[in-house]
Amino acid sequence: MVFPALTAAYAGLFGVIFFALSLWVVRGRYKFRVTHGDGGKPALNRRIRAHANFAEYVPFILFLVALLEAGGSDGKTVHALLIPLVVVRVAHPFGMLAPESAPAQFIFRGASIIVTFGILLAASVMLLTRVL
Repeated sequence: MVFPALTAAYAGLFGVIFFALSLWVVRGRYKFRVTHGDGGKPALNRRIRAHANFAEYVPFILFLVALLEAGGSDGKTVHALLIPLVVVRVAHPFGMLAPESAPAQFIFRGASIIVTFGILLAASVMLLTRVL
C-alpha cells in the first residue's frame, strides 16, 4: 500500500474550502447576532447546513478515494472522482442561498446532491469490486 498523495492534495484543497465555509458561518453568526444554533434565522440556518453537509460527505468520500488510491487506483480515477466533487462542493452553498424553488436552487444544490451521491456510490462500488 502506498501513501495516497494525490488524494492528500485534494484533502488540502477541501480543507481550504471547509475553512472558507466555517468563516462564512462565523460571519453569519456575527451578522445575525446568534451565538448558538441558528437563532431562528433561516439565512443562518442555510449557512450552517451548507457547512454541515460538506462535513457530512466530503471526509468520508476522501477516505474512500484514499483507500482506492492506496490500493493501486491510478491518478485518472482519483481525478475523475474528486474534480467533480470540488466543483459541486463549491457550488452547493450557492444553491443553499437561492430562494425556495428558484432555478439556482435546483441547478446548484440539486446537481451538487446528485453528483456527491454518485461519487459516494461509485467510490464505494469500486472498493467493493476490488476486495470481493
